[in-house]
Amino acid sequence: MIIVRKKYLILTILLFLIEVIIALFIHDQYIRPYVGDLLVVILIYCFIRSFFNVPVMGTALVTLVFAYTIEVLQYFKLVELLGLGDSKLARIIIGTSFQWIDMVAYTLGILVVILTERILSLRKIKKPGTK
Repeated sequence: MIIVRKKYLILTILLFLIEVIIALFIHDQYIRPYVGDLLVVILIYCFIRSFFNVPVMGTALVTLVFAYTIEVLQYFKLVELLGLGDSKLARIIIGTSFQWIDMVAYTLGILVVILTERILSLRKIKKPGTK
């Protein structure tokens, strides 16, 4: 069922803006390659949860598998296979080089999602004897 969850939608927009800023203005050896990859899986997760009432773990796993798949497709030069080698946007969004460390960044991003969701759900649990 499609719904709109404002908190996830706001997070999606915020994360998207952060990713654009990183892509356009940060050209270092840490934030752009690693923090950007960590944040992108959180962005995708939040986007899905913005519109679909789906379980946390299922969404997290689907997001992680999607990120892994894109990374593996980079190994096979997907951008070139699609004829998009001259498209800067395609090269940024899809990526052009496979790296194992990116898989680690995606995994850490999903762990952040799962831990955050767990902490937030524990805070929602009412204490015994309270309304």
